[in-house]
Order: sequence, then structure tokens, then C-alpha cells
Amino acid sequence: MKKWNVAVVGVGAVGEEMLRVLKQRNFPIDELKVFARSARDIQVDGQTYSVTPITPEGFEGIDIALFAGTEGEKGAAVTYASEAVKRGAVVIDNGSDFRMDPNVPLVVPEVNPKDLNPIRNWLLRRKHRPSRLGWDNSKSHKGIIANPNCSTIQMVVALWPIYKKAGIKRIILTTLQASSGAGRGAVEQLKEETAKIASGGYGNVQVNVENKSMPQQLAYNVFPHIGSFTEGDYTNEEWKLVKETHKIMHDKKIKISATTVRVPVRTGHSESVYVETQEPIVPQKVRDLLRKSPGVIVIDDLKNNLYPMPKDVEGRDETFVGRIRRDCFVKNGLWLWVVADNLRKGAATNAVQIAEELIK
Repeated sequence: MKKWNVAVVGVGAVGEEMLRVLKQRNFPIDELKVFARSARDIQVDGQTYSVTPITPEGFEGIDIALFAGTEGEKGAAVTYASEAVKRGAVVIDNGSDFRMDPNVPLVVPEVNPKDLNPIRNWLLRRKHRPSRLGWDNSKSHKGIIANPNCSTIQMVVALWPIYKKAGIKRIILTTLQASSGAGRGAVEQLKEETAKIASGGYGNVQVNVENKSMPQQLAYNVFPHIGSFTEGDYTNEEWKLVKETHKIMHDKKIKISATTVRVPVRTGHSESVYVETQEPIVPQKVRDLLRKSPGVIVIDDLKNNLYPMPKDVEGRDETFVGRIRRDCFVKNGLWLWVVADNLRKGAATNAVQIAEELIK
């Protein structure tokens, strides 16, 4: 088996999860480099990784560079992706900086792996004929692949089989997003708020936490505000679901409207998804389709109160779907409940799966 030189950029929650997923999925690594702003050693599942300061020269010899990325601010890929590409690496960026670039594929491997073909072909040719030439001669891509937003990923994994079978005219969804989607600071804020409220009784809900990561109290609370408010009073997180789904599924005719909500959960995003299909399809057919679909697990046993929940999917790579039912008042209307680990399938695992597709 061929082995590959891999770099992981960033050692926050997603960066550490990338290291964990690479090891757990036995990605064929020859040399691994870990980059961040400053040098240090980190521990992930008992294994020590040496972190070195990121520099353009550090990407010499790298085949695949996984950028952990950030949401809501410019990530390291803005500065260093082009430097990695110049040195012959493929960049897979988890941030939002390149997602809507028409020359950058936005990929969920269960949905649109063919969008990787131009970059895959170049990478495999270069591996057979080693050189450090960049992408100067490429007119179809920039050597960069974008990882979609975590909420988009789990939704399109669940909806793609339905789309292929019956078409989709409309999607209305509400996301219930965990604190870890906002980073480690948000998780710590949730823990501190919960502890203070619990120690003071239910009446003591005014919690002042230093260095707050979120605009509202999260413990014992939910709030419909993720990202910044923008066009039409929707947040940019809500618009990501619209625009990214159109790009991934190559269909801008789908009508999509979303509300994104932060909830007091550590890890695991949940989504209430309403779908109006073009052709009729019954719930049992949807269950059968999804059970046969890669990366999907159906849990839909109402008699035994079994359905997907964040506490059960943490640490898993699959997308879980349940509560599949028809709309009693709208022809071809369906409801689904979709849950996934936002740090894994919503970020690190999807990026590693893209790398796995590249080296097939």
C-alpha cells in the first residue's frame, strides 16, 4: 500500500479530532507533521504529537494538508493554503473561506465524490512521477478542497438518497447545535454556567462567565442565533445551509429555509428536517433507502422509544436518522430527525474521508 505524507494544521478541537480519526481509520501515513502558531507537545488518546510552528517551508514534501479551520473568522488556510499548494500538496480545508469559490469543490464523499476527480487525477499522477510542481497548469481547480459546514454535511448525507429516488423541491429545517460547534471556549462556558446554576438552585439563572464565547447564556437555555445576522434577517449560518446544499447537490432550484439554534449539549448536532419531494415516496421506502445508504444508520423504533440522540452518537462517524413520517396535510411532505457528531462527521471525519477518496 502506498503511504502519504500528511500535515494537520491546527490543534484545537477539530485538529485533535483529525489526528484521532487518521489513526482510528488507519490512514496510510508515511510522515505526519502537525502545525500550529507555536511549538509544543500535545497528547491525543495517550499518544504524543510534536507541534511545530507553521511556515510555508514546512509543507515541503507534503501530499495532503488537512486544515482544521475556523468558523466566523479567517482561518490559517487563507495565508498558508496557497503555500502548501505551491509545494505540491492538496489542501482539504475545514474552514469557510473557500467553500463558495467556484473553482474549489465542496465535498461530502457519500454525495458528490466525483467532484474530486480533477484533483484526484493530478495527485495520483504526481505520486507516480514525484515532483514538487504546483498547480500552475491547472485550469479546473486550485488544489484546494473545501469541507462543508457541519450542519450541511449531516443533512445532505440523509437527504441525498431521497433526492436521487424522488427529487426534492423544498427543505425547511431547524438545527439544534451543540456547544462544541462554537469551539472549546463554548464548551467551557456551558460547563461553568451549568455548575453555577446547579449550585445556586433553579432560580439563580443570571450567570456571569468571564471570556464568554457565546452571546447568550446556554446552560438551561436555548437561543436561535448562530453566526451573524445578515440578508433577510437570517444568520450567515442559515445561509450556509442554503448555498452549500445547492453547490454540493448541483441543484439551485431546491427551496431551502433554515433556523439555527444553539442548545445546551456538549457534542452532537440535531436537525428537524422537513422535505417536500417531487415524486411521492412513503416513509417505509425512505427507511429502506437510508438503511442501504453509505454512512447512514436508521434508528426509528417508536414502540421502544428509540430514535437518534446526541448522547448516543458522540464519537461516531455515521449520520443517524429517525422519526421518518409523512406530512398529513401536504402531498409529498416528509419529516426526518437527523443527528451526527459535529466534530467527527461534521468536520474531522468528513475531511479524512475526502483524503481517503483522493488516494483510491
